[in-house]
Amino acid sequence: MNYAYEEKSSHSYQDTLDKLKQAIADNSFGVLYEVNLKDKIEGKGFEFDKNFTVLDVCNPKLAKEVLDEQIEVGYFLPCKVVVYEKGEDVYAGVLKPTVLIDMVDNDSLHEAAVKVEDILTKAVKAAV
Repeated sequence: MNYAYEEKSSHSYQDTLDKLKQAIADNSFGVLYEVNLKDKIEGKGFEFDKNFTVLDVCNPKLAKEVLDEQIEVGYFLPCKVVVYEKGEDVYAGVLKPTVLIDMVDNDSLHEAAVKVEDILTKAVKAAV
C-alpha cells in the first residue's frame, strides 16, 4: 500500500484505538475529530459490521508552518490516522503525508511532511 503506512495490531480494536490516541498525544499531536464509520453508516440504516475509526489529527505549530508556506496544503489537513478491523485482525495506519505533499509543486514542504510522517508512524508502531 503506497499511500498509507499500516501495521497489524496484537491488541483488540478498542485497545489499539486507545493506545493510538495516547501515542498521538505523547507526540504533541491532538485529535481534532474522531469518527466511528460503523456507527455513522449504521445510523443511516445500512449494515456495516466492521469497526473503522478515523482520527483527524493535527500539530498546530507544524500546520501553521506549512500553511504559511503554501495555504493550499490545507486541502490535506488534518492528517488521517485510522484503526479498523479486517477479518479477525485489527490494523492501525496513517495516510502518508509524503505522498500527499508530492502532489504539490513545492520541494520546501517535503521536509515537514517527512517529519509529520515519522511522528505519526511512530505513534502507530507504539499502538500495535
